[in-house]
Amino acid sequence: QVQLVESRGGLVQVGGSLRLSCAASGGTFGNYGMGWFRQAPGKEREFVAAISRVAGFTRYADSVKGRFTISRDNAKNTVYLQMNSLRPEDTAVYYCGATQSSVDFYYTAVRRSEYYYWGQGTQVTVSS
Repeated sequence: QVQLVESRGGLVQVGGSLRLSCAASGGTFGNYGMGWFRQAPGKEREFVAAISRVAGFTRYADSVKGRFTISRDNAKNTVYLQMNSLRPEDTAVYYCGATQSSVDFYYTAVRRSEYYYWGQGTQVTVSS
């Protein structure tokens, strides 16, 4: 059983930056694909970014491409989301997720149904 704990989000001005982290425990971190999703009030949880078990393969939602960067440090059991050029529409609760164990090394999961474990979520608010 994998436990995921996101770092605290925060309030950021438009155009600002914020880095989220998600620490994993209870499993072999390198066995899991990782991803970030977000959910705004009244909306479905949506895909933001994913990274394969072997760092280097990433995928992004079109809405964040070029602004957000996902990375992972398998030695620290942590996945990160660097968010730059933040916009009001980025305001949401951000969740990190882990896929089932031992997915393909280079696979990036973009569907919510592919994620078996979730963190508790962290609020990011972008003010204009």
